[in-house]
Amino acid sequence: MQSLQGYFLIATPQMPDPRFAEKVIYICAHNEEGAMGLVVNEPISELSLAEIFVSADIEIPKEPLPSIYAGGPVETAGAFFLYDSGYETANFLKVSSTVHLTRDPQILYDISIGAGPKNFLAALGYSGWGPGQLENELTVEGWLTLPATDDIIFKTPDHIKWQKAAKLYGIDISLFGDVVGTA
Repeated sequence: MQSLQGYFLIATPQMPDPRFAEKVIYICAHNEEGAMGLVVNEPISELSLAEIFVSADIEIPKEPLPSIYAGGPVETAGAFFLYDSGYETANFLKVSSTVHLTRDPQILYDISIGAGPKNFLAALGYSGWGPGQLENELTVEGWLTLPATDDIIFKTPDHIKWQKAAKLYGIDISLFGDVVGTA
């Protein structure tokens, strides 16, 4: 089994699960025990990161804060942070050489004093698959797998992440699957 850790799962227009329509998921872990990833293009409009700081009694930073994202349908009350590897914290998962994942709340305190990561994405919940489940899903239409880029995760506007991620690899996702034929 080839690990998809550090890859994007990009929903095709044929995605049968409406919860994942037009979603881009960054795969953070993938092994024989299953897979885990975060949706990186679904900001939560009814909740702000500033509200998270206030509820945790942490000073709100002076710099503008990014959106908080719906990372997936599993453990939706749990906070997950993707961030650039230039920031160091004691508890993290190295997803790639440039992106790490943590649930350590220390990141919020560091962000509040300007000592946090330069780039980060905060999500509530995650997308998860049991052993063999993701591999089975990949055998039917619904997902494309492509190498991830930090630019799409951290710097691309949410409303174009889906198209841009596919376009980086020469795919016009809006036309994907429209051609029918036999070989």
